[in-house]
Amino acid sequence: MVLFQSRRSAVFARHGMVASSQSLASSHGLQILREGGNAVDAAIAMAATLNVTEPCSTGLGGDCFLLFYEAATKKVFALNGSGRSPAKLTLDRAKSESAPEATALDPSSVHCVTVPGTAAGWDDAVKRWGTMPLAKVLEPAAALAEEGFPVAGITALEWERQSVQLRPESTRCEMLVQDESGSGGARAPRAGEIFRNPGLARTLRELGAGGKDAFYKGRAGEAICRILNEMGSTMEQDDLAAHVSTFPEPIHVRYGDMDVIEVPPSGQGIAALMGLNLLAAAKRQSKGLDPETMAHGSKEHLHLLVECMRFAFADARQFVADPDVVDVPIQGLIDSSYADIQIKNFREDRAVADVKYGTPMAGSDTVSFQVIDGAGNAVSMVNSNYEGFGSGIVPKGCGFTLQNRGANFSLVSDHLNVVAPRKRPYHTIIPALALHHDTQELYCSFTNMGGFAQAPAHVQLMVNMLDYKLDPQTAIDMPRFVICAGEANGEVAFEDGFSPEVIATLEKMGHRVLKPNGKCTVTGLDRLLFGRAQIITRDRKTGVLCGGSDGRADGLAIGY
Repeated sequence: MVLFQSRRSAVFARHGMVASSQSLASSHGLQILREGGNAVDAAIAMAATLNVTEPCSTGLGGDCFLLFYEAATKKVFALNGSGRSPAKLTLDRAKSESAPEATALDPSSVHCVTVPGTAAGWDDAVKRWGTMPLAKVLEPAAALAEEGFPVAGITALEWERQSVQLRPESTRCEMLVQDESGSGGARAPRAGEIFRNPGLARTLRELGAGGKDAFYKGRAGEAICRILNEMGSTMEQDDLAAHVSTFPEPIHVRYGDMDVIEVPPSGQGIAALMGLNLLAAAKRQSKGLDPETMAHGSKEHLHLLVECMRFAFADARQFVADPDVVDVPIQGLIDSSYADIQIKNFREDRAVADVKYGTPMAGSDTVSFQVIDGAGNAVSMVNSNYEGFGSGIVPKGCGFTLQNRGANFSLVSDHLNVVAPRKRPYHTIIPALALHHDTQELYCSFTNMGGFAQAPAHVQLMVNMLDYKLDPQTAIDMPRFVICAGEANGEVAFEDGFSPEVIATLEKMGHRVLKPNGKCTVTGLDRLLFGRAQIITRDRKTGVLCGGSDGRADGLAIGY
C-alpha cells in the first residue's frame, strides 16, 4: 500500500520559496532565485525541470496557464498558454472518424492533439515579466536531461502505469529504458534508476537559443507535424506557426477577507470561483459553513461542499468554452446575486437528485508549482499533457509526448465546446492566487494539479485555510473529495481519511459514492485521483513565507 500521510511540517523562509511535485524541480527554482532571478524566471525553470523528471504528467507537448502577482503594483496578470485545434479539423471530419454514438472525441484519437502551447507560454512569460535570458532559465533542466537523473518513487509507479499510452507508431522508446525483458524491448524506469533524455535536452536548448519560433517553425515543429500526419491528423506547420499565447484579465470573487483569483475560460478556474461564491451565498442565507459547529469531515461539511461543487460544475460544463470563438457569460457566472439564486436549490437534508445548469446573466494529468521571490512577486503555474503521457505520441528526437487536450471537445453540434477549426477546448488547468481584499497584498499562491480534481480542491484548500485556519501543509494533508469527470450528477470519490460512517450517511442522503473494490474510500496509489497541491503563503506584516507540498507526490517546498 502507498500511504500519503506526509507527516511534514510547514516550511518557513524569508527571501524566497518554491514548491513543486519534484524535489529536483524545486531545487532548480531555488537556484534561479539565489542567482538573482525573479519568481517568473524560477517558475519557468521549474516547469522545464518537471518536463524532464515527470514526463508522464507534463511537457513541451502540452499547455500551460500562469498567474503572476507583481508586488510593486499589486496587480495580477494572466497567461493562457493553451493551443488550438488544426485549421482543417471540422466537426464532420471528427465525427466521420468517431463511433456513431460518440458525443466526444476518443482520448486516443489523433484529432485530440491540439497545438502545444507550452513553448510559447514559457518564452512569453520570461520576455514579459522575467529578468533572465530564456536560455539561462532552461539550462538547468537541459543539463539534467542530458546527464540523467534518478527517477522518484511515486513518479516511477505512475510512469509504469501510464507507459501503455505510449504509441508504438511513434518513437516511444525515447520515453523508456531499453530492456529486452520489457514490452517491445523497453520499459518504464524504476525508482532510483538513472534516466537520460538527450532529445529533450536538445529541444530545450533550441528553445532557449531561438525562442518560440525555433520550436514551432524549427526541428521540433517539423517532427510534430510529420508524426501527426503519418497518423492521420490534419495538423500543419501553419497551425503551429499561428499559435499565440493570450493574456486575459484575471477573474476573482471575494471569499471572507480574501479575493481569490483564477484565469478565465477556456480554463475551469471559474468553477472554483463559483463554488466559493455558493459557499459565501450559503453563509448569507444562514445555512453555510460554520467551523465552530461544523467539524471538518462531518456530513454537514461534506454535504455542503459537494453540493456547491455539483452546482458549479453543472454551469461550468455547460458554459465554459473558448471565449475567442463563443460568448461565455463570465461575469454572470461569478456574480454574487447569481450565487444567491443558485444556492436556494441546496437542501440541507438531501442531495439534489438531478442538478441542472442555471441561467446566468450574459456578461487529466498535470503538474503545478508555486514561487514567491524576495520582492514579494508570486507565480502560480500549471503545466499539463492532460491524461498522463497525453496522446502518447512522441515526435522523433524531441523527447516529449503530445497532449490529448482535444478529448474535451464535444461532437454535439449545438454545444459550446463543439470541435471546430482553430478552437481551444475546455481546459482543466487552473493556477490560483489569493489577495487580502482590503490592501490587495498577496496572501497565497496555490494550485492542485489533477484534471477535474482541481476546482473542488481549490475550494477545499481555501476552506481549510480560511475557515478552519490550517497552515498550508496541514491544509494539503487533509483528505479530499472529487466529483468524477467534473460531471454534476456523477459519482463522488472520497479519499481515505474520511469517516466511513459519514460517507454512508451521505449515500443515504442521495449522494452517488464511488466505491472502488467495494470500499467507500479511495486508498493507496489510486489517491492520485485527488491531485497534488502546492501552497505558499506570505505574512503581510513580516514578509515570512510559509509553504506546503503534497505528500501524494515526490516533491517539496523549500526556501532560503
